[in-house]
Amino acid sequence: MPTHPTASPQQSALEEYLPVPWSVLEDYRCFGCSPHNAIGLRLRFASRPDGIDTRFRLDHAYESYPGIVHGGLIGVICDETMGNLIVLRTGLTSLTTGMRLRYVTAMQVNADYQCVARLHAGGAEPTSDPTGVDGLVRAEAEILDSAGNLVAAASATYRPISMANARRRLDLRPDEFDRVAEAIAAQASSAAQAAGGKA
Repeated sequence: MPTHPTASPQQSALEEYLPVPWSVLEDYRCFGCSPHNAIGLRLRFASRPDGIDTRFRLDHAYESYPGIVHGGLIGVICDETMGNLIVLRTGLTSLTTGMRLRYVTAMQVNADYQCVARLHAGGAEPTSDPTGVDGLVRAEAEILDSAGNLVAAASATYRPISMANARRRLDLRPDEFDRVAEAIAAQASSAAQAAGGKA
């Protein structure tokens, strides 16, 4: 099992984690962010001016070579952080179409790391079509060690899908989907108001 994310010395004791839209479901099982998945990463996200971040530490259950975190999990963490950024900041549900990952150094087990994700300039704003079906959304992420050194960097593209399409694809009862859709809309509205207040 991973050692689940906790506030690190760099985080303020007052910092709040962003509720992901799926948290309105009593038993969602996302491998990346669900607190209900016993073998999952249980990532939690905090807002930053330029995006979101998550802080984490993984133990030996997630290693490849002795003492080294499996490289595939680095991709999972980057994709999870970028994907949640898109839904939290734009209100768009989206599917990953491609991701490029650059490993800089090995990630050690039982060490503190941070993944920072931001929307890629020029591909980040919601379009005039509220469903986002007229183009890809681009995001980038970095994983940093506790000293701020780059461990890995990723960039990815995501294809937004309409809520009607999401309703057909996701294995949710109609009432569950409605609750998730309301949470997505509320989070996106809150993010838009926050962005408007900073302008």
